[in-house]
Amino acid sequence: MKSLMVAVLLASVCAGSVSAGPVNVRSSGPSVAETLGRVQLVNALKQLEQDLGDAMVAADTDEISEIFADDWQSVGRSGKITTKQSFIRNLKDGKDKLESFVLTPMDVQVFGNVAVIHGGVIEKRSYEGKDTSGELVWMDLLEKRGDKWVIIRSAGARVEPETAPDGPAHRMPLIFRP
Repeated sequence: MKSLMVAVLLASVCAGSVSAGPVNVRSSGPSVAETLGRVQLVNALKQLEQDLGDAMVAADTDEISEIFADDWQSVGRSGKITTKQSFIRNLKDGKDKLESFVLTPMDVQVFGNVAVIHGGVIEKRSYEGKDTSGELVWMDLLEKRGDKWVIIRSAGARVEPETAPDGPAHRMPLIFRP
């Protein structure tokens, strides 16, 4: 009787092992920790963009200086290159004033120590006393330098309505960010 029970028990264990199949110790996708880390990074980069806008509204040039790399450049509406130094000078002088803004959804792509973020913004802004408010689309190129992400290049444009001959006005995205 004992030998019958041992045989049944052994057969059950073997059958269970076979039906369970092999254990795959190598995952084909990212681990949970990697996925969570990536989500946290994307959220942190989006927050950096929000912080930049908040710093512009407050004309907090120290915060902006931390967010922009020293070699940051942007292509403006005219095609002219703006540097970090000239941008900060225009904020300090009151030449460029961002009163308020709302960011639209952003797309973030991370490639190692480089990231690209693009999105839109609706802003109330003036430049040299002239109202330049409107809707814009933008793209920032970021690089991780040391333990900190900084914006190294920016481009953007005003979103201008384009009227179709047979329908309502459509938005044509261009690129601008001063």
